[in-house]
Amino acid sequence: MSRLLVALQFGLMALIAVRLDSDAIGAAYVVLMVLGIAVGAWALATNRPGNFHIRPDPHPEGELVTHGPYAWVRHPMYLSVLLVMAAFALAGDAWQWAAWLLLAGVLAAKARRE
Repeated sequence: MSRLLVALQFGLMALIAVRLDSDAIGAAYVVLMVLGIAVGAWALATNRPGNFHIRPDPHPEGELVTHGPYAWVRHPMYLSVLLVMAAFALAGDAWQWAAWLLLAGVLAAKARRE
């Protein structure tokens, strides 16, 4: 099940990003992109290397992180992905938003599994 969720995640991300309309890029796109990248970078800087992996299976030697962005959001990397993909969807069409909603559901399923 974990591999299926990861495959769905990356498939939906590709679907959202590949249909980008570069003419529709505006200030909101830039803000969401920068915010998403910043949240992801903060999460990576806070969490020690090797404490996480892409599959939603608990890491056998993982430790619960409760500082940095993890004090505010349980899954800041998922938030980062959603923000960046929302930027792409914003510069897209209704199909990208539909894929974004499905992506949010997949990330919610991954979060529940963790």
